This record gives sequence, C-alpha cells and structure tokens, in this order.
Amino acid sequence: MEEIRFVKTQNPKAKPKDNELGFGKYYTDHMFVMDYAEGKGWYDPRIVPYGPFEVEPATMVFHYGQTVFEGVKAYLNQHGEPVSFRPSANIKRLNRSAERLCIPKLDEGLVWRGLKKLLEIEKDWIPKTEGTSLYIRPLIIATDVSLGVRPSHTYKFFIILSPVGAYYAEGMKPVRIYVTDKYVRAAQGGVGFTKTAGNYAVSLYAAEEAKKRGYTQVLWLDAKEHKYVEEVGTMNIFFKIDNVLITAPLTGGTILGGVTRDSVISLAKEMGYTVEERLLSIQEVFDAYDAGKLDEVFGTGTAAVISPVGVLNWNDRVIEINGGKIGELSQKLYDRMTAIQYGKEPDKHGWIERV
Repeated sequence: MEEIRFVKTQNPKAKPKDNELGFGKYYTDHMFVMDYAEGKGWYDPRIVPYGPFEVEPATMVFHYGQTVFEGVKAYLNQHGEPVSFRPSANIKRLNRSAERLCIPKLDEGLVWRGLKKLLEIEKDWIPKTEGTSLYIRPLIIATDVSLGVRPSHTYKFFIILSPVGAYYAEGMKPVRIYVTDKYVRAAQGGVGFTKTAGNYAVSLYAAEEAKKRGYTQVLWLDAKEHKYVEEVGTMNIFFKIDNVLITAPLTGGTILGGVTRDSVISLAKEMGYTVEERLLSIQEVFDAYDAGKLDEVFGTGTAAVISPVGVLNWNDRVIEINGGKIGELSQKLYDRMTAIQYGKEPDKHGWIERV
C-alpha cells in the first residue's frame, strides 16, 4: 500500500465564521496531490500546504481542456463526527468522466484513502452550523507542455477543500428558471454525461443572458429537437405532475448522472411516489400547468441538495409553480436528505462514510 506523504503548513489560516462563508470563497490549509506519467502510472500521493502550482503557458489543459472534476461534501454529524455523503459514487463518476476524456483512471481506493486522511487533518475546517458543509473538489488536469492536439502523457490530480454555506443566494427559496431553446448544452455522442470544464464553460453565455432577464439559471432542452427537458445549468431537474415524479433519462448520454439525483429517486420511491425516468417535453410541462397538474419542480445537486423552482419562463410565457412557494415533496426530500447527511436519521442505504 503506497504511503501518503504529509507536509504540514507553517502558515495556518484564520478560519471564517459560518455566517460569512458563501460558496467557494475560502480554502483550507492543505490539499491532496498526485501525479501521473505514462509508463509510471499515478505516483507520489501527498498532502501539502494549499498553494499555487507552477505551470508553463503551453500546458495542454489551458489549450485543449483535457480536465475532469467532481463535487462532494463532508459534514459534522449530530455527534460532532466528520462524515462524507456518497464519496465512493463520486470517485467512480470521476473515473467515468476521465475515460471519456482519455485521462488514465485513478485507483479509487487510493483516492479515498487520500481524501480520508485530508479530511482527518482538516476536520476543524468543517463548519458546525446546520446547512453548511465542507465542499470537496477533486480535479485532474493535463500537464504536458505541448501545442499538439492529442491526449496528454502526464497529469496532475488534486483535491481542495472549501467550507461553504448555501450555493444559491436564495437558499431554499424557490428559484427563477429561464428555458432556452436557442442554446444547447450537450448533444448525443458528446461529453454531456461527464463532469468536465467545457460543459460548464458553454453554459455561461446562456446563463448570463438569463441573469440579465432576472433569472437564476437556465433549463436546457435537447440538442436535436429543442423540445425535451434535460437539466438545469448546475442541477438535474424533477417535475411532479399529477403526483408522479418525472426526470429525464440518462440513456442519451447528454445528462450528468447526479449522485443527489440517484439519492432522490431512491428516497421518493421509499416515500411511495411513482418515479418515471423518461422524455418530458417542455410543452407537456406547460400543458400540465394549464391543466392544474404541475404540482412542483425542483433541481438536485451536491452543491444545492434540493433547489425548488418557483418560476419558469419559456418563450416569454411565465408560470408560477405552487404559488412560488416550496413544495411539500421538495421540503420532505430536503429534510430527509439532510437528516441522513447530518446523522439525524438512520442511513439505511450505506450512503454515509465516516472519516
């Protein structure tokens, strides 16, 4: 078993107050780092002080975007013990993304050992207020110095940690979503199912247009017919229509298979709801609203957990969902999910991993 080196920082930072956190503003004292070279594999796993990397301007990741990443969270449970929610699922998804981007797979056991040791060292950075957490960002970047278009022969993997509050400024207040049929996020045969930087870069222009109109995020439709609901910029999305919970299927390869999405499907079924993973047109959504059958809409993701949708705008027709209030199911799912994460409810699924 490869030893993980530890170099302790000589300049520990002051920790922010829980009510000052925001999202992604602060970073802990240390990070986990590991390198890859062709013929050598992944090597030199280490925990070192958080700080900049020295890279050349011709480093391939800057030019061709060969990079994948993940988002995980750690919490203090009600007994004050550090735990993480489904980190193994995120590490597996990181490897699926890596394979599609021609990046060598990681040893999942070694990554978990490195993350666990990092969390043990940085456990005092986990905020204590309910609704806060320590956000975990694993990332792989291509590090060859070359302008040739090809897979890199060297890579760097690292994990950084950030204490965070709510992802959206609205918190659990319903968000306003703008439906775009002008721009697309991903097409079949592409990389929509991966967590790679380019998928987020291509979403920014539409998201900025939506913000100028007073909306929080964009709801993407399919690339071929511009009619079927896919996902929201940073979330998978669910529609409760006539007491049935509907979300887009993962079979087309255009949607990121969210760990929170999978968890919500399991919990909703346990609660007695019928869940359908199927194509759902935006017209069907608006028809359901007109028929009085659109009960709730909400997004899911690691960062926001559950984010209720209060307003949808499609082709300049604006509808308010559930009177602009949090829906009953949205609230129940959020309460159950966070209760499991914080150890207030038994973890029957084996989702919680102790640090």
